[in-house]
Amino acid sequence: MSIADRLVLQRQRHLKWRALDPLELILMIICGLTLFGFSMSVCADITTRIIGRPWLWLQEVTSTLFIYGIFIGAAVATRRNDHLYLTAVADSMHGRSRLIAELVIRLIVLAVAFCLIYYGYLNYLRGFGSFRLPSNTPIASLYAAIPICGALIALFTVEQIVNGCRNGFDHPEPQVPEHSAAFGASRPEATP
Repeated sequence: MSIADRLVLQRQRHLKWRALDPLELILMIICGLTLFGFSMSVCADITTRIIGRPWLWLQEVTSTLFIYGIFIGAAVATRRNDHLYLTAVADSMHGRSRLIAELVIRLIVLAVAFCLIYYGYLNYLRGFGSFRLPSNTPIASLYAAIPICGALIALFTVEQIVNGCRNGFDHPEPQVPEHSAAFGASRPEATP
């Protein structure tokens, strides 16, 4: 099993296009790298302050990695149905009522995505008037993550709406525990 097979979630496959699997893989790698970079920059910031020689630019690196990690993570979690997804009501329904509930939920998520795109872009444009210290980088470099996140959430939500209308939202999931798939198990072991 390749790294791509481990990172691209196979749950609710009927709602996903295979063409977007490489994008999910790239986003998962970016999330991992930003989390790792964030952790390392916090450790380095603490260490340099303890030894009495703080690197002030580390705070900029830390905030950038944190913000991009959060927004990219929210987008990939939308595709994986791990975030911004209200399942309790819809999962208890079947047939036409399930379809309507799933569509309403996803249309709300799509509306939020469009707000992220529109208002995030406005914020991004305004960010060229403010600068981060000590590098004097426009704060727009941070705000760019917001419309990017919105565009990705919109893409993944449209993917789910189209595939849900074509294939239905109500599909039984395999009974393989997801955590075992992450560690290379292909099927659950039989119990004697």
